[in-house]
Amino acid sequence: MIVEERVIGYLHSLETENGELLETIEAEALEEGVPIIRKETQSFLKVLLSIQKPKRILEAGTAVGFSALLMSEFVSERCRIETIENYGKRIAAAKENFRRAGKEHQITLLEGDVMEVLKTLEGPYDFIFMDAAKGQYIHYLPEVLRILEEGGVLVSDNVMQDGAVLESRFAVERRDRTIHARMREYLYRLKHEEQLLTSIVPLGDGVAVSVKCKRTGKRGEK
Repeated sequence: MIVEERVIGYLHSLETENGELLETIEAEALEEGVPIIRKETQSFLKVLLSIQKPKRILEAGTAVGFSALLMSEFVSERCRIETIENYGKRIAAAKENFRRAGKEHQITLLEGDVMEVLKTLEGPYDFIFMDAAKGQYIHYLPEVLRILEEGGVLVSDNVMQDGAVLESRFAVERRDRTIHARMREYLYRLKHEEQLLTSIVPLGDGVAVSVKCKRTGKRGEK
């Protein structure tokens, strides 16, 4: 946990429900142990989408389709959402949830390994939500930058690893050191990549919000 528990509890007390179907899908997922984006992160994502007003969204990591459906509620019906998932059981659940919501026309599920699918995509996308295997974010980044349009937004979820990313590698269990090192490298790249302007927000389990800069020179120049 990276934010004090009583702060999170208070923020959750202020939340409004997402709608009957989304609340049902979230409850079903949590009961089955499927990770769902946290309540405070959901609100943050809704605001970002309302500001950006994207026309084409890519999500890496569908799970049971909750976040794709959530995003579909805060964009125009003309916005198209593509979401990538490799796990067969979750693919089936996501497709069923898209059917339940009547969103098959708006949301397309791309089946396969995230990296392999990314290589086949041409873009441009003006909003990309990264919520797949955390240790692979650093490897996905070149392909993400290739297909993200100038002025587009990249949102990377769960970047703080419950605070473990702050620790020395020697304070992390040996089995977690690879993902720890890769996430630290990813965050460094986001902050130092010339094409990106990034803010890392201690919200939920950490959210990085990056904007792809226009080709006008260095970041911040007009």
